[in-house]
Amino acid sequence: MALSSSLAFRRLLRAAASPFSSSSSSLPRRSLSPFAAYCSSSSSSSSPTPPIFPFDDTPADLPPLTTSNLFVSGLSRLTTNDKLQEAFSPFGQLLEAKVITDRISGRSKGFGFVKYATIEEAEKARAGMNAKFLDGWVIFVDPAKPREPRSYNPPQSQTSEDGIRTNKTIGWCG
Repeated sequence: MALSSSLAFRRLLRAAASPFSSSSSSLPRRSLSPFAAYCSSSSSSSSPTPPIFPFDDTPADLPPLTTSNLFVSGLSRLTTNDKLQEAFSPFGQLLEAKVITDRISGRSKGFGFVKYATIEEAEKARAGMNAKFLDGWVIFVDPAKPREPRSYNPPQSQTSEDGIRTNKTIGWCG
């Protein structure tokens, strides 16, 4: 199972960001190679390059977890419970890893839930797996919200003075 980080890709893009050719000679000339920033020992500019992705979430930016249940979104349709468990097991004792599937087709709906034994393990998993690739798709890990109870209200049939019931889906019943 190969999990690759988008953080390294973002760093390469930041290193490669440069103004395109311009006629002004006052602008410093930068190499188009993404590795030039790592190879050069002196910086040609006194100000840092502005970030290409300004909304990078680092673990310090995320609020602390209050539950050990995690909501995983952005899953591939081919992701199974076993693949999800294999991806999240290095971060701690995994109690449950479940991909939500469609009742009729049995295919993944694109999200799932992961439950850890402790909140600290869940924190490590969120920091380690958020915005990472799983089965070729970028997944996002957030705290799971408790499920709200659903109330079932059966449809009420309406009876007229004549004793004829009406049903909104069919029309009238005798």
